[in-house]
Amino acid sequence: MSQLPPQLTACPACQEPLEPADNFCGGCGVDLSAVPPAPDDPRAVGWRRPDTSVAREADDYRLAPPAAGVPAQPARGAGPAGPCAACRSGMIDNDGYCEHCGHAQPRERDHMEHESAGVAAVTDRGLRHHRNEDAYAVSTTDLPGRPPAVVAVVSDGVSSAARPDEASAAAVEAAHDSLVTALSRGTAPKEATHEAVVAAAEAVAALTTPGHEPREHGHYRHENAPACTIVSAVVTGDLLTVGWVGDSRAYWVPDDRSKQPARLTEDDSWAAQMVAAGLMSEAEAYADERAHAITGWLGADAYEVEPHTASYHLDRPGVVIVCTDGLWNYAESAEEMASVVPADARSRPLECARRLLTHALDGGGHDNVTVAVVPFPSRAEGAGSA
Repeated sequence: MSQLPPQLTACPACQEPLEPADNFCGGCGVDLSAVPPAPDDPRAVGWRRPDTSVAREADDYRLAPPAAGVPAQPARGAGPAGPCAACRSGMIDNDGYCEHCGHAQPRERDHMEHESAGVAAVTDRGLRHHRNEDAYAVSTTDLPGRPPAVVAVVSDGVSSAARPDEASAAAVEAAHDSLVTALSRGTAPKEATHEAVVAAAEAVAALTTPGHEPREHGHYRHENAPACTIVSAVVTGDLLTVGWVGDSRAYWVPDDRSKQPARLTEDDSWAAQMVAAGLMSEAEAYADERAHAITGWLGADAYEVEPHTASYHLDRPGVVIVCTDGLWNYAESAEEMASVVPADARSRPLECARRLLTHALDGGGHDNVTVAVVPFPSRAEGAGSA
């Protein structure tokens, strides 16, 4: 993504105030890397203000494909087929906008949902981003002679890197396929999780264009290699295994709310490093503007990918929440997350995922939001593959 020119303080299309790090206008979604020419410039003829309101219409939401939850990636530069969803008459250009009324067209990844016997997931573009750079992959798979394996993988594309939406999609697809294959051949969940994160890292690194060299200065952010975070959860019998790199998280919320909920992952972030080093309290660190600067990610520019894995034998019913920071920014602690999770989450995981999404949107929806809800014990006995 291109960096915002330093002199631009308001959107040239709608005059929405801009932050220095903004790449797209939060009000109308215009790409700020393509700053429109001055009104008296002949090139200004035909320039239009994009309108992203259509993409928020509930009727345009689509159900996620049943296994991976990630749609096939369209050819880059190819606009949606068919007439405009807003005016029903204009044709769609290669950027996804109507040539007649200027409305942005809904994309499949703007909002997707999935539910099977063992897991439910929802992803949404949020209220401020022009596209969804999160992705998820979920499934339930029968294992011969063993309890079914429920797999949930969530990824958050790094917006300051190139093609973050492609990075997250590649990561969840590779990790999910690796996990299912490894578990099916009898690999222990913790080892399978480690292998899956490595496979995801390789898939994201493979997106780098030939001749790419890492750039550190902000002026070259649009040349950074595709990058993303990842978090996964696998439930097999009474064993929960999580793996992660970056700051996407997993939480445990028991049905009995008198019991302690728990955050199951530790962020690869500046704030987490400050707390671990004893230099700041958690409240101080996460209040700092540098809090969410990640120190671990997947991508060719990553210094060294070190997958984190942990396993837990759960002894009571509840749900595992796997999510990006688009959700946990609005429910950061385990206690805050538990307070938002409905009491019937284990029996209605999709409704729980939708409730958590609504909580994030009501809080401001400043980022893409993705959440998978995994009931425990699994309801997937005899369910087959999702």
